[in-house]
Amino acid sequence: MDTDPHAHSLHLRNFTYFSFFSELENSDHVARTVIETLAVTTVFLVSVVANAGAAVLVMCERRPLANKTILTLNLFVADLLFVSMIPLIVSVRWTVSWTLGDRACKTVLYVICMGGCATVTTLASISVERVQAILCLQTIPTLNPRMVTATLIFIWAFSALNSVPLSVFFKVMEVDFPNLKRGHICTLKWPDETGEIVWDVSFTALCFLLPGLIIGVSYRKILQIAKSCRERFRPKDSQPTVGDVPDYRISRQDMKLFRTMLVLVLSFLIMWSPIFIITFLILARNYLGQIHVSSTMFFWVVTFTLANSALNPILYSVCQFKSSWRKFCCSSMVAPLRK
Repeated sequence: MDTDPHAHSLHLRNFTYFSFFSELENSDHVARTVIETLAVTTVFLVSVVANAGAAVLVMCERRPLANKTILTLNLFVADLLFVSMIPLIVSVRWTVSWTLGDRACKTVLYVICMGGCATVTTLASISVERVQAILCLQTIPTLNPRMVTATLIFIWAFSALNSVPLSVFFKVMEVDFPNLKRGHICTLKWPDETGEIVWDVSFTALCFLLPGLIIGVSYRKILQIAKSCRERFRPKDSQPTVGDVPDYRISRQDMKLFRTMLVLVLSFLIMWSPIFIITFLILARNYLGQIHVSSTMFFWVVTFTLANSALNPILYSVCQFKSSWRKFCCSSMVAPLRK
């Protein structure tokens, strides 16, 4: 029987379990935590203000309520849910030992993953809805309550069910910290390694690769239609011939929304790729024990990913409401001339 007092701690740290937000290495704890708190709190505040502001701008648009409007608002709701766990993360970075209880342990990453999955699924739904509207020659935006309701139910049910294992297998465990004190960590404890590998692969495929593929196919179709529209209105093609593609129309507003969503998708892919990479690094670390992944590294990757929720509404507002912001700034800075 092993009598080394550090054996249990080293086993938990290096070979079996990852401590996630509890940093077991205590070097410069206060200074490091202050910087982390400032960074992640800034992300939280900017995200809340930006998403709320963008939602107000969308609701104040003087246009008929449309499917894309509801889906865009759902995107902002998903972003807010995504960053809602930041106060708990900050608390753990200060206490190091998990003191929030088992229920919070099962909730933190479950809510984060559900919000992230809902975000990318909403982006995919918007891309499909735009293609559908263009193919149906829909010139006036309309609201289809049944379709929107079914889409929203699917988005949230799909996101919630895909994240369920995180709620089931996250547990609070007591461990020996390096300073010989007993403490608790909130960690993922799978019944077997096969289940963990299957979930990591399936979650990445269903909540990252598949929506990305749907978005890519949808936007490729929109680009093809836009190209055919440009060719149709050239002088030499003024007289349509038999076998021409259907006379689709892409409005300026549709193309503007297309470019906006393309920017959001690209930012999502860039800012979400690191979290999936580090997830597989943690998986390899747990079973190989030759890869060093610290809690601090995981924290900064998560913070970078969370920043996407602050960036989404900012990019959307800048791309969609550029003229509105320009008019607002000019009207507030320059007094109108009167005769």
